[in-house]
Amino acid sequence: MPANEAELRRLMVAGQSGDNHAYRALLETLSGYLRGYYKSKLLGSGRSAADAEDLVQDTLMAIHTRRDTYDPSQPFTPWMHAIARYKLIDHLRRKDNQAHVALDALPDLTSTEDNDAGESKIDLVKLLDRLPEKMSRCIRRVKIEGESVAATAEQFGMSESAVKINIHRGMRALAAFVSGESRP
Repeated sequence: MPANEAELRRLMVAGQSGDNHAYRALLETLSGYLRGYYKSKLLGSGRSAADAEDLVQDTLMAIHTRRDTYDPSQPFTPWMHAIARYKLIDHLRRKDNQAHVALDALPDLTSTEDNDAGESKIDLVKLLDRLPEKMSRCIRRVKIEGESVAATAEQFGMSESAVKINIHRGMRALAAFVSGESRP
């Protein structure tokens, strides 16, 4: 992994504290690393780069939605590795329709970074850009920037209920984008 544990942990903690630049840097670093990892695991088994990319986005979304579960007093990489590994297992179970994929059947999370921008055009920001503007703005302000629902509602001239509805529907749409259920 190109960044060391201390740097990744620093970026995650800063992101949890509201530093959007640090959080974006974390996601960009993880994106290249995860892409390399998933390609190395999937391409050799006849799966496509698109499957690897879907897993990258699914994992980044899981890291984002579960970032409040990360304990800053603990190392970051084991937490991230667990999410990535379980996403791979879930993917293999879904794609192979297998009732059981053993954790021990998967190798540890080791790979080199894949920075080939030509193969991947999708990232979290671009996923948000696919949403209607109101949904995207509400998710960015509340979920990414950490602004309150009340402050977001006031800023955008909306009711708090409308902000919550836009966030809920937007998160559902993002989950569908990532899982491949919807490609608007």
